[in-house]
Amino acid sequence: MRTSAAAAEVLAAANGSPSWAELAARSAACTACPELAAERTTVVVGDAPPRARLALVGEAPGAEEDRAGRPFVGKAGRLLDELLAEAGLRRDEVAVVNVLQCRPPGNRAPRAAEVANCRGWLTRKLDLVRPQVVCALGLTAASWFLGRGVRLGAARGVVHEVDDRRVVVSYHPSAAIRFGPAGMPIAALRSDLAWVASLLDHG
Repeated sequence: MRTSAAAAEVLAAANGSPSWAELAARSAACTACPELAAERTTVVVGDAPPRARLALVGEAPGAEEDRAGRPFVGKAGRLLDELLAEAGLRRDEVAVVNVLQCRPPGNRAPRAAEVANCRGWLTRKLDLVRPQVVCALGLTAASWFLGRGVRLGAARGVVHEVDDRRVVVSYHPSAAIRFGPAGMPIAALRSDLAWVASLLDHG
């Protein structure tokens, strides 16, 4: 895919950010996607606790995240926190970011151009955090790492090597909520997070 001028500007700004704080400051002024920049309340950069061993990558901020300025603070976030705790992982020890930093209006799916424009920010975030494992939550995040056409069910249960990163994929907590407590996605997400915890170096 040819890089657009907007994506190239983001990439340069992101790569010129030596720290998370600098990246957050620069991305707060991002207007690479004019519609998203006009509609957003905040740029949801994400959470990056020091020495995070795991990074969770979701799709994009929702309405509650847009207001709060933090990822996964709504109903899906509460479920994610619960499942992380069941897996023995604390939310405040896990980096949490999204493919997009800005909320798509009406919570629509991210457009390909928006994903491309925002790619530099996410790449740089993962470079700064350097987690042992990245867990992509949902098809948008899985496609970001593994390419379009990936099938979530088929890609689960495998440690993918992507740009020198160990990447696993699972369902998005929103899917787990949509299918209900007896649905397959919540069982898969619970199982996958427990497996991810076992992959981490606890030393």
